[in-house]
Amino acid sequence: MREKQKYANDIWHSGFERYLTKQPWRTVKKRDAATVLVVFFLLLFLGALVFVGWFDASVFRGISRKPTLTPTGMPSEFPLRCATGNLKQTCPENYPTKHNPTTNPDRPSNLNSTCPSYFQWIHDDLRHWKETGITQDMIERARKTAHFRLVIVNGKAYVERYRQSLQTRDMFTLWGILQLLRWYPGRLPDLELMFDCDDRPVIPSKHFRGPNAAPPPLFRYCSDWQSLDIVFPDWSFWGWAETNIRPWKNMLKEIKEGNSRTKWKDRTPYAYWRGNPWVSPIRQDLLKCNVSEQNDWNTRLYLQDWVKQSKEGYRESNLQDQCTHRYKIYIEGWAWSVSEKYILACDSMTLYVRPRYHDFFIRGMVPLQHYWPIRDNSKCTSLKFAVEWGNNHTEEAQAIGEAASNFIHEDMKIDYVYDYIFHLLNEYAKLLKFKPKIPPGADELCPETMACPTNGTHRKFMEESMVLSPSDAIPCTLPPHDPSVLGSLWDRKDKSTKQVESWENEYWEKLSKKQ
Repeated sequence: MREKQKYANDIWHSGFERYLTKQPWRTVKKRDAATVLVVFFLLLFLGALVFVGWFDASVFRGISRKPTLTPTGMPSEFPLRCATGNLKQTCPENYPTKHNPTTNPDRPSNLNSTCPSYFQWIHDDLRHWKETGITQDMIERARKTAHFRLVIVNGKAYVERYRQSLQTRDMFTLWGILQLLRWYPGRLPDLELMFDCDDRPVIPSKHFRGPNAAPPPLFRYCSDWQSLDIVFPDWSFWGWAETNIRPWKNMLKEIKEGNSRTKWKDRTPYAYWRGNPWVSPIRQDLLKCNVSEQNDWNTRLYLQDWVKQSKEGYRESNLQDQCTHRYKIYIEGWAWSVSEKYILACDSMTLYVRPRYHDFFIRGMVPLQHYWPIRDNSKCTSLKFAVEWGNNHTEEAQAIGEAASNFIHEDMKIDYVYDYIFHLLNEYAKLLKFKPKIPPGADELCPETMACPTNGTHRKFMEESMVLSPSDAIPCTLPPHDPSVLGSLWDRKDKSTKQVESWENEYWEKLSKKQ
């Protein structure tokens, strides 16, 4: 920093100061004149190389760089290449169009790996169209609430936008799909879909019963057991710029480092929650459980003001700094909450308030194995008992927290997120009863057309989450549809939840008898 300041001062005192104070420049010596001539001809030579296309001038601007080459001379990485000057931004044509994971024998491949168990829910989400297939008319009926139509033809993505989403949800969702196309080039078949970026599901199953119901297929970030909306990973896996939350791959690394700072038994023995309570009544109800002069429900609840945090540089919003309590509370907001995966990533035991909605992965997690269920109609007493139980069964509580953390860090790493999207879209495409075509008014998407016009945190997160080269492995193997497996999983969840509620009832009954 001092060297940069000295350099700036040198520039000021050598030239700009003289210009402002009208002091004359020193006389140019012959040696200086020769140096000027050499620099002039060097710049002229570089300009000629740029003109004929032998040199990428953007390296001076820090915008893009030339691809890294393999020993055979073929590019191994394909970074962002933004147009310079007044040139129109176009999509490069040099990215591989076929996925060949055997090109790099030095890196391991997951050729025989089976996908994590939660991938089975892909079959369940698409079962409503298994018999009838998906027609063009069905997709058009999903346009009513959609933010955009996505079409993939010959491995290229095209989008038709209908309305602006909240913040930049649509932008980063589309960005994530582009990264999938770069991760597995040429693997996805042609397809067409509608995407709604709002929170709550809008396709109620009660309106589409019977063999010829033909519900409109609509993708979104969450659903519930009374709706047919198709669940898709949310935008924040590629960064949530408005809250300064980094892309998932690096965010996971930071949370893992945060986990290691304080041993579980040395953490504050209370239940922690930080969030915005004004987005839903159930969160406002949670505030009644905060510590007060009258009651201590073993909780420590804090309000999150995102506007204030943005002005203060998000000092109190770093997720990696929030793994300091033995227990963390997850509670839904207006619908499912993005905070879910970050809370579970901490190895604190998650106290999971009974939800209404589900995202794509939570259906693979089980009470008493990955989290502790909390009643939604008696939150305070349920939370107090959970903390009491954990502090009296520290090894078991710690094991639950670690199991959830391991699930998130291993079964939910970004490679598996891409695999989930790949299998979801691949299985969806098999149901289409028509050949997708590029809409007349659609725009072609590529990283350059999306990232190059942006700046600030949005640009930073796009570059950070950008896939630079195809995967060295094929996608994991999707488990076959087995309703009995999903049914047994559901039974296990139900029994575990009832077990906890039984323990809780016994605890309060004994306590009331002592009083």
